[in-house]
Amino acid sequence: MEKPVTSQENVGNRMLAGKCLCGAVQYAVADEFIYAANCHCSDCRRTTGSAFKPFAGIERERLSLTKGEDNLLIFGDETGHNVHCKTCGSLLYSVVRDGAFVHVAMGTLVDEPAIRPTHHIFVGSKAKWSTITDDLPQYEDHVTEGAD
Repeated sequence: MEKPVTSQENVGNRMLAGKCLCGAVQYAVADEFIYAANCHCSDCRRTTGSAFKPFAGIERERLSLTKGEDNLLIFGDETGHNVHCKTCGSLLYSVVRDGAFVHVAMGTLVDEPAIRPTHHIFVGSKAKWSTITDDLPQYEDHVTEGAD
């Protein structure tokens, strides 16, 4: 008799849907994010038009476009770029870490991920008009190894 799969064991097989505002670009990503944070750097603020970008990081090959590959607007090069919908402008994800990972803009996820942001990064350059009101750890720049 086969052992029943619990919801916790099934997390590894769960795929999440994501899409841009207009729906022209859609993607699927494994619900196996390795880390998640709120980035306050000036690039993320300008790219999102917000005080910070909540993102979740995962290996690049764990995300696949399911619709609208011909509707992408890419800023950057192969190893580091932002991917937007060229119709509505939504930032979907960023390719980072020499092209090995993607940082999914969590606001574009249709399905709820298991992960939540665990810290704030680049608070040294956050917008002065924005106040961080949660108790998550804050880092001036990137999180350094062993900082948690």
